[in-house]
Amino acid sequence: MNEILSARGISDSRSSQKTRPGVPRQAAEATILAAAERVFGQHGFRGTSMNEIAQEAGVPKANIHYYFGTKEELYRSVLEGIMTFWLHDADYWLVPERRACDGFEGYIRAKMMFSRERPDASRIFAYELLQGAGNIHHYLSTTLREHVARRGQTFAVWEEDGQMPRVDPAHLMFAIWSMTQAYADMSAQMSAVIGNAHLLESDFETGLQTILRLVLGFCNDVAGKS
Repeated sequence: MNEILSARGISDSRSSQKTRPGVPRQAAEATILAAAERVFGQHGFRGTSMNEIAQEAGVPKANIHYYFGTKEELYRSVLEGIMTFWLHDADYWLVPERRACDGFEGYIRAKMMFSRERPDASRIFAYELLQGAGNIHHYLSTTLREHVARRGQTFAVWEEDGQMPRVDPAHLMFAIWSMTQAYADMSAQMSAVIGNAHLLESDFETGLQTILRLVLGFCNDVAGKS
């Protein structure tokens, strides 16, 4: 757990709700971005106003315009931050220097932690995709595509070493993303089926262990035959 936190540089985005005179620009921007993530995640882009974000951040609306310009630019900045986190997790865990099972476990744990701690961020990304990904289509077809190709290179090394079977890299990543992000994007459905008002920490842990068994199963099978 500590290794995941250290690797991602995660900090509690809710720990500082107000900006104060003299706070450096970077801290002020971080506060605004964290507030925007929560409000966009709850109301979507169209349903969010700059006034609501300013109130959530505890800053004058003029400050938000000063740092980010328009609502559209702020929204894109939020999306960029979300995607940067996700790519960093994979770049840290899914590399040839690690054993396949260790890499997949670390990555899945990081993804589940993100869904638990920042569900609004995951929902923003999902909503953007449902709307046709107009703000991030270029990113998806260039940066993310190249990112998945690099994961494919890692998987090829692991396959050659007998640590995992041959599998389509893109579809394996799609499956992991779908399973882990569902605990944020589909939490209302999950909690209703489970019978809780909301997902509990124990539900996330059960989900994590289930996903690990599904994904690590093929690693263990291959390793056991080598």
